[in-house]
Amino acid sequence: MTKLTFIAHDGTRFDVEAENGSTVMESAIRNSVPGIEAECGGACACATCHVYVDEEWTDIVGEPEAMEEDMLDFAYDVRPTSRLSCQIRVRDELDGLVVSVPERQG
Repeated sequence: MTKLTFIAHDGTRFDVEAENGSTVMESAIRNSVPGIEAECGGACACATCHVYVDEEWTDIVGEPEAMEEDMLDFAYDVRPTSRLSCQIRVRDELDGLVVSVPERQG
């Protein structure tokens, strides 16, 4: 299992174990992480699973693809490290990944 840390807007940490092959969004939903709404269920058709990737992880996570970048236009308070958590596949290299949840979605 890969360990992920979600930091809620109020600073509360949620340390979860995620299955490789799943997405960061699916792990958040399974573990009731507040602030991840995932209205489209992971189809990259909304921006309600927006997160900020911790800067030390941005190179490992990688850049968003074109479709994800288009959807990020609809996200609240987009930053250089913004990603849609439905587009980040959990894998061994992401063990210890830290992402922060924005104040609100959309």
